This record gives sequence, structure tokens and C-alpha cells, in this order.
Amino acid sequence: MAAPVVKVENLVKRYRELVALDHFQLEIEKGEIFGLLGPNGSGKTTAINCILSLLSYDKGSIEVFGKEMRPDSYDSKRRIGVVTQNVAVFDELTVYENIDYFCGLYMTDKKQRKPCVDEAIEFVGLSDFCKFYPKKLSGGLLRRLNIACGIAHKPDLIIMDEPTVAVDPQSRNKILEGIQTLNRGGATIIYTSHYMEEVEQLCTRIAIMDKGKNLAIGTKEELKRMIKKSEIISIDILDLATEHLDAIRSLEHVYEVSFENQCLQVLCSGGKHNLTHVLDYLQTHDISFGRVYSELPTLNDVFLEITGKALRD
Repeated sequence: MAAPVVKVENLVKRYRELVALDHFQLEIEKGEIFGLLGPNGSGKTTAINCILSLLSYDKGSIEVFGKEMRPDSYDSKRRIGVVTQNVAVFDELTVYENIDYFCGLYMTDKKQRKPCVDEAIEFVGLSDFCKFYPKKLSGGLLRRLNIACGIAHKPDLIIMDEPTVAVDPQSRNKILEGIQTLNRGGATIIYTSHYMEEVEQLCTRIAIMDKGKNLAIGTKEELKRMIKKSEIISIDILDLATEHLDAIRSLEHVYEVSFENQCLQVLCSGGKHNLTHVLDYLQTHDISFGRVYSELPTLNDVFLEITGKALRD
């Protein structure tokens, strides 16, 4: 079998008394879009900086493309592209000059890199803005410039840290479509975001980390099976007596019931016919109801149950 693109074993990173990474483990296979999730302070950025060999660490090992990753691993680093959360471009350079500069860090031959720069500009939809300076670009266009600077040299591994922060819906869609296109072209991608719907849409596997450790890892379906909540039922009802709430709470697979603002909410764990059982009870007891919703757990539900906290900006 081919070696993982990224393999991290037993990684420990300390800042004096603070343990930023606590025996952190990670394997990312070729062709994945791998989501790395966690609240601020969970260790995501530290893990990424260690993988890039921008930070030293106290214990453990890191391999990238099957080789030990060191500060002087220039052959491996040439195959990596980084799109930072904070836009990192030069205000004194135009859009074209910025992309050409960053591509030139990996490709010194100007004739060789020109088609790569042109392709990157077209890829992110900045063909009409080549001569613009960054200060003249909108937030969404700046993000797209930031991405072009990170991928123009056609890296095999791309690390994207919050690439859609504070952009408009059109730019966000353009960026997400571009990420999928890069992946279909063979790039392996590490993706961090606080937007759960993006991670659900893009990522083949996801790791949820906190306090420097991986708490859970798997596909979104595997992660959802790890938590207690398997179905959320919401039903509009004008009034509901306490005795009925107690009876619904006693139904099989129901573990929590609430009734607020004329809305009955039933949380279920397991079972395939929970909604049918709840509606049967209401109809049997001649309880009128309006709109009915049945939802599966989201990735945000998984995150909340596993970490006990919401993602924070």
C-alpha cells in the first residue's frame, strides 16, 4: 500500500506548562479532503505548523509523502501549498505580480511558471483583475487571490485554513467549487473551517480535536453514529398536557422531550420509526398538530456532543 500523504504519530508540543499537542495522531491518505475541526485553542494551527516543520516539537514523528518532515525537507515542501486564514499578499504588487511572485518561490524558470500563473488566475476567476492592486479588491476577490498564490505551483498537498472567512455567498461557492476541482485533479487537501455545512459538503473524512488530542475521526456518517442523538422530531402543537409529555418521553428510543412556544421537540437515539410512533400517539389521543419536521443530526450536533462546546470565532 502507498504511504499516507501525512502521517503524524505520538506528537507532543509544549509551551512551558501548556500542552498544545498531547500525543496527537493523524493519517491522511492520498486524494482525501480531510477536515480538521476544533475550537480556538484546540491545537489545529499548532498541528499544521508542526506538519509544515515551521515549529519544533518535543516528541513524536511526522512523515509527509512517506519521508520524515524536517525544516530542510525542501523536496517535500515544494509539493505543498498553503492558503492561510489571514490574507497574505503584497499590497505593492498587482494580482498577477503577487501570484507570479509566490509561484516563483517554487519555480524559478519564468517561462515555465507563466502558464501556471495564467492557469491559477483563470482558475480563481481573476482574469479581469490582473492589473488591480489588492487594496482595490473586495474581500471575496482577495480570498481568491490568496488561494491562487497558494496553488499556482500545482502542489500535491494543499493546506487550507479558513479560506472562506467573511466572504459573500457567490465567492464562497466559487471557492468551494474550486477546492473540489483541485481534489478531482489529484490534490490532497487539509481543510479547516468553522462553517460546519462546508465541512459536510467537502470532506471525505473529518477529525474533531480539542486540548491537543483527536477526540473522534471518521467520515461524517461514522461520526454521526458515535453520538446519542440520531433523530430530532419537531411538531407544532397548540397545547400539550404534562401527562402527554411524560407518555411521549416513555416511548422507545426517546431520551429527551421538550415543549416550548407551541413546539414539541423529541430527541431520539436509534430506531427507524420514531416519527411514526410519536404521530401514532398524538392521533390516538386526538391531539391536533400542524407542521412536522424530522431531522438527522448535523456535524454541529456531533461537535457539540463530543467536545461540549460550540465552535468559536
